Amino acid sequence: MNKKAQQLHRLTAIEIRAAFSLAGIFSLRMLGLFLILPVFAIYAEQLAGVTPLLIGVAIGAYGLTQALLQIPFGMISDRIGRKPVIITGLLIFALGSAVAASSDSIWGVIAGRALQGSGAIAAAVMALAADLTREQNRTKAMAVIGMSIGLAFAVSLVLGPLLNIWIGVSGIFWLTTLLALTGILVVIFLVPDPEKSSMHRDTSPVRDQFSRVLRNADLLRLDLGILLLHMMLTAVFIAVPLTLRDVTGIAVENHWMVYLPVVVLAMVLMVPFIVIAEKRRKMKQIFLLAILTIGLAQIGFILFKTTLLGFGLALLMFFVAFNLLEASLPSLISKMAPAESKGTAMGVYSTSQFVGAFLGGMVGGWVYGQYHLVGVFLFGAAASLLWLALASGMRQPGYLSSYLINVGVLDPLSAQQLQTRLRDMPGVGEAVVMAQEGVAYLKVDTQSVDFTLLDEFSVAET
Repeated sequence: MNKKAQQLHRLTAIEIRAAFSLAGIFSLRMLGLFLILPVFAIYAEQLAGVTPLLIGVAIGAYGLTQALLQIPFGMISDRIGRKPVIITGLLIFALGSAVAASSDSIWGVIAGRALQGSGAIAAAVMALAADLTREQNRTKAMAVIGMSIGLAFAVSLVLGPLLNIWIGVSGIFWLTTLLALTGILVVIFLVPDPEKSSMHRDTSPVRDQFSRVLRNADLLRLDLGILLLHMMLTAVFIAVPLTLRDVTGIAVENHWMVYLPVVVLAMVLMVPFIVIAEKRRKMKQIFLLAILTIGLAQIGFILFKTTLLGFGLALLMFFVAFNLLEASLPSLISKMAPAESKGTAMGVYSTSQFVGAFLGGMVGGWVYGQYHLVGVFLFGAAASLLWLALASGMRQPGYLSSYLINVGVLDPLSAQQLQTRLRDMPGVGEAVVMAQEGVAYLKVDTQSVDFTLLDEFSVAET
C-alpha cells in the first residue's frame, strides 16, 4: 500500500475520538434498555395490575416506539443537526426511565418503557459517525460502535441480576436515568462537532430507495429474520428467569452465576463459526445451522429445565446461536443491499428488529399466561422452525464488502465515465457514483480487489 493509501486508511485522532465516544453513547443507552431483561419478569409480579400479557408488553414496549420513531429521528437530524436530536432523544430516554422507576403499577412501567424507546437516536448517531469519518474509514468506526452494542448486551445479562440484589429493579431504572444524562455529557464534551452534516447513503435511509429495498425478496427475508430473532429473545426472557427460580431451583440472587459463564463462553465459541462463514465462504450453511441451533436450544429449555447443567447448556446453545445470528444478519444485509441503498436497507432492518422485540414481549406474555413456561419455549421453537424454512430459500450471498471513495463533486458525464471505469476493475462487483454527493459506492471482493488502485480515485478532503 502506497503512502497516500496508508494516509487514507489510517484513523485520525478525530475519527478515533468520534468512534469511541459514539460507541459510549450507544453502550450507555443499550445498558439502560437491557439491564432489566434478566430480572423484570420476577420483579413485575409485585406490581399493581400485573398480568402475564402486561409483563411481556412492559418488556417489549420500547421496541414499538423505537420502530416508529427511529427513521423519522434520523431524517430530522439531517435538517436540524445530529447533536440536538441525540440530546433530545437521551432526555426522553431519561424521562422514560424516571417514569418507570417511580411507578408501582405495571401500566406506569409500560409508559416508562415506551418513553425510553421514544428516544430513538440510533439513526442519528450513525449519521453523526458518518459525518465525522472519511469514507475509507467509516466501516472501522461502525465496527467499534457495533462491538460496543454487543458488549453492552452481554454485560447487562450479568450486571442486571447483580444490580437487582444491590438496588432492585426500581434502582436499575434510576441508574438508567443517570446513564442517559451521562450520555448527554458525552455528546456535549467528548463527541467532536462535524464540519458539516450531510446525507450518507451508506448509513442513512433515503426516501427514493425505500420502494427498491422493500421489493427485494432477499432483504425482506433478512428483515423477517431479525424480527423473529428479537421476538424469540424477548419472549425467552419472560420465561428463563422464572424457570431458573421456580423449576431449576436457582435463587434469584444467584442468577448472575448462571449468566456469567454462559455469556463469556458464548462469545468465545461463536468466533470459529464467524471465521468459517467469512473466510471459508460458508455463510449460508453457518447461518442455517445457527437458526436450527436456536430452535433446539428452546427444546432443551423444556427437556432439561429441572437440572442446572442441562438448562445451562441449553442457554449456552441459545446464546452462541443468537450472537452468531446477530453478527451475521447485518453482514448479509450489507452484502445483499444495492451499493447505494445500504443505509435504507439497514434502516428497514433496524425497524424490523424493534418490531420483533415488541411482538416477542406481547405475544410471549400472552402465551405465558395461556400455556405457562413450556408454551413460551414452544412458541420460540416454532418461530425458529418458520425462520429456518424461510431462510433455506436464501440465495448464496456474494462475498462482497461495501467500500466508499470520496471522488469529489462531478458533472453527470464525468460521474458516468468514472462509474464505468470502476465497474471494469478486477474485484469490483458494483459501482455507483453519485455526482452531486461526490461519493462512489462500491461492492468489492476484498480477496481480489486492489485497494491501492481504488484509492487513486480519491480526492483530498476539503
